[in-house]
Amino acid sequence: MLVGYERVSTSEQSLEPQHDRLIQAGCERFYSDVVSGANADRPGLNEALFYLREDDVLVVVKLDRLGRSLKHLIVTIEELDKRGIGFKSLEDGIDTTTSTGKLLFHIIGAIAEFER
Repeated sequence: MLVGYERVSTSEQSLEPQHDRLIQAGCERFYSDVVSGANADRPGLNEALFYLREDDVLVVVKLDRLGRSLKHLIVTIEELDKRGIGFKSLEDGIDTTTSTGKLLFHIIGAIAEFER
């Protein structure tokens, strides 16, 4: 199952454009937050991560909707992978359910590790 996660930083922003993209991508279930990406407390993301099961795919419109930092992104996606859950970022072209997507994600992770 494709599970969508959408986030905006303030209540003045609309989730609708992200929601529309997630529907077009085939998502069947949706979780959302209206909170700054720097905020560690994101109940919608926590619910999505709890709901996801093996062979599901977590879908976001852009990477920055999911992670507070590159390190947070890498840790989150690695945890999903350990549970047999895929990840897809529509605008960034990352899809860990494909070999090319896995390679791209590992390259990004290696660059981040090198920078640290």
